[in-house]
Amino acid sequence: MPRLRHGAGAALWLLVLGASPAFSDGVTLTTRDGSLSVTGRLLGYDGAFYRLDTEFGEVTVDGSRMRCAGEACPDPASFVARLRISGSAAVGEILLPALIETFAVRRGLHVTRLGETAADATFEFRAAPDGPLVGSFALALSTSDEGFADLIADEADLVVSRREISRDELLLAWQAGRGDLDEPGRARILALDGIVPSVAVENPVQSVSIDALREVIEGRVTDWAALGGEAGPIALHVAGPGSGLFQAFLQRVTGRTDLVLPPGTVVHPTDAQLSEAVADDPGALGLSAFSALGNAQPLGLEGRCGMRIEADVATLKSEDYPLTAPIFVYSPMRRLAELAQAFVDYASSPAAQPVIRRTGYVDQFPQAIPLGDQGQRLAYAIERAGDETTLEDLQRLVRAMDGRVRLSLSFRFEGGSARLDAQSRSNVALLAEALKRGVFDDRRLTFAGFSDGDGGAATNLRLSRERAAVVRDAVENAVGGPDADRITLDTLAFGETLPMACDRSDWGARVNRRVEVWLE
Repeated sequence: MPRLRHGAGAALWLLVLGASPAFSDGVTLTTRDGSLSVTGRLLGYDGAFYRLDTEFGEVTVDGSRMRCAGEACPDPASFVARLRISGSAAVGEILLPALIETFAVRRGLHVTRLGETAADATFEFRAAPDGPLVGSFALALSTSDEGFADLIADEADLVVSRREISRDELLLAWQAGRGDLDEPGRARILALDGIVPSVAVENPVQSVSIDALREVIEGRVTDWAALGGEAGPIALHVAGPGSGLFQAFLQRVTGRTDLVLPPGTVVHPTDAQLSEAVADDPGALGLSAFSALGNAQPLGLEGRCGMRIEADVATLKSEDYPLTAPIFVYSPMRRLAELAQAFVDYASSPAAQPVIRRTGYVDQFPQAIPLGDQGQRLAYAIERAGDETTLEDLQRLVRAMDGRVRLSLSFRFEGGSARLDAQSRSNVALLAEALKRGVFDDRRLTFAGFSDGDGGAATNLRLSRERAAVVRDAVENAVGGPDADRITLDTLAFGETLPMACDRSDWGARVNRRVEVWLE
């Protein structure tokens, strides 16, 4: 966005965010020498910058050398950092309070929680128990849909969502002056979850394919016999249609979010109630959150070639499990108060990962996967070898893996695009931060590229090499500065040698197109 300056030494800068209607009253900000002024309705003040709705649109004004005139002018001496968080109650009611309270402890602040429920709680911060208020974080939690609506309407500063923002919401946010919420920095991944098909322990079915799940959701499969179980009706259990997790499932599996559910589908208000109901009903098939499986039995996801992938911490971190569901935090293109920004930074930092793990979600801290724990996929690679994958290819792969461990950070690309997907973009930032902190000093990181089996082996080898280079370059750029010179990063390419799933399905091909990180 353009940044407008008045004179070389002026202390004012304006960040124009979008058009807005004219106004009739508000505040006037004037430079101390009187050379420039701007009038508008005060939308916010973060302790250093004013945010106004003006005839030019929404602008942010550096207040360090400005005088404010008008009844709405804030008193900098009594400034309170305020943060409004909206979005998914399923996530926020557990995870956000834990993060807010540990953040306060790390900052040496006393925090008081107000409100009858976690969904509408307010957290007040003071330097001393009886001291003045210095910060207030207010939660207004319901669904991901409502969270994005609040952000667009300027009723929230952050949105916690169990799905990515939709194209329609992106457009509305841009039109409302919230900036491009799809650009780097506007979205962060707070934690990881997964969408897991689940049954009661008494149900003999151990796995199900994504194709079969699609047919159940669409009402075309209604009996357990079609899924390899005992004959009897399938009782489908899902979270509420407004659930971001369920919307993410529908988008991933059916390509749409407006599907009419089959008659008799049981809809639950919470993840915990869903899993509890599934655990008590041998005829139930649930679409559960990994974080709230409870006593329900998870099913593995089965590919068309017979390979099975289980949902666990490692497969969710590596995105090998195809129904991994990141939890997002979105923020509009505007400044936050220092205390609020510090919380956002803390929530996605290494220091917050143990807190995230204790709340039942999957943290993003890299996990080492030794060669000895990769026997299943090596065996599958041998089984699938043919004219395109030779014994020499497999031997080269095993020699390269020997002496290295795989990190759980993997990188995948959006469909038909050279752009990394959301979880992978987050992984770039995580890995760069670890490298800058010296976590992998004196070690070698290798970016190993793999492809699906569509096309010739030589072409796939080239594509996997190019993908590995793209990821390495992205990490190097994120590290930046002199640190990049002391870090050894290299690439290897193996094409279609080590498939994770069968290429005969879209999700299988996507899982196979990846870049792994090996540590030596």
